Amino acid sequence: MRENNKNCTIAVDVMGSDKGPSEFIRALIYLKDQNLLNSDLILLGQKKRIERLLSVREKFIPLERIQIIDADQVISMEEKPITALKKKKNSSMVKAIELLKNNEADAMVSCGNTGAMMAGGTLRLRPIEGIERPALAAIIPSKKSPFVFLDVGANPESSPIHLMHNAILGTHYAQARLGIKKPKVGLLTIGTEQGKGTPIVSKTHQYLQEINDQINYKGLIEGFQLFDGDVDVVVCDGFVGNILLKSSESLFAFIGETIKRELLRNIKRKIGAALSASAFKDMKSQLNPDERSGAPLLGINGNIIKSHGSSNAVAIASAIVAAQMVVECDMIDGIKSDILLANQKIEVNN
Repeated sequence: MRENNKNCTIAVDVMGSDKGPSEFIRALIYLKDQNLLNSDLILLGQKKRIERLLSVREKFIPLERIQIIDADQVISMEEKPITALKKKKNSSMVKAIELLKNNEADAMVSCGNTGAMMAGGTLRLRPIEGIERPALAAIIPSKKSPFVFLDVGANPESSPIHLMHNAILGTHYAQARLGIKKPKVGLLTIGTEQGKGTPIVSKTHQYLQEINDQINYKGLIEGFQLFDGDVDVVVCDGFVGNILLKSSESLFAFIGETIKRELLRNIKRKIGAALSASAFKDMKSQLNPDERSGAPLLGINGNIIKSHGSSNAVAIASAIVAAQMVVECDMIDGIKSDILLANQKIEVNN
């Protein structure tokens, strides 16, 4: 994780996690220990329960930076998004979104119901002018350096305009989260030869070439190039992106478990594993998704960071750091101007 120096206020929905509020308390301890907390936090959830958890570990937590707002309702993972938002207006998630809406918080972090978060964020904060649909982005490791991958599930069906917007959204997020001044952008497809891919991909390719003075577009890339690290932003629709993201996470876990099992098979391998412990530790750190947790809902008038429902303390801390970074970079203002300019170019040229 990268440290950031601008103070801000982050609303934290502590009730949506599979692991419960206690994992958020561990995340606060981790942030303090690593000197990564540069924001004031508003914790939203069942107040008495949160206060009790804080009191047990108060010596290790920066209480002076924490405010608690009571929210006695919880939106579960199984609930239908729109129904839950209507029925549970006193839920921690809804109240966190309202803080963003009322400019009482600069960003929001949640591990809760993804559909409810997307619906609530889109309906209450509204998309940025010129953007029809927001997108979810993830940070993925590669041979060289991590890259931004989007959309990872917000919109299974996307038009060329939506994908063009995703390229702009991903560029700004790469600048904020990865610190890259001029991120290289690639469009994911099944072949780089002329005519390969769907009509939507071909039209998107044309649009991205037309706005190449705004983004650093490097062209089409295929799946086998994805982890080479030659681009900083990879664009695709939410259907492909969600499948690839979950498949990659499953594959990383499978490889790790297989290596561990084979290294413990006999005494000789155990000795070799002991001698290579530092190398395995570094590999685990590079592939560990917890260090890059936090998928922003890009394209709306507010900074919402979504973390997995099963996130541990490190993953939650990483999501809070991501929230700090996007606020520091004034990411939304930059997106607004670039979207307006890109839409004007496409309208003129088509």
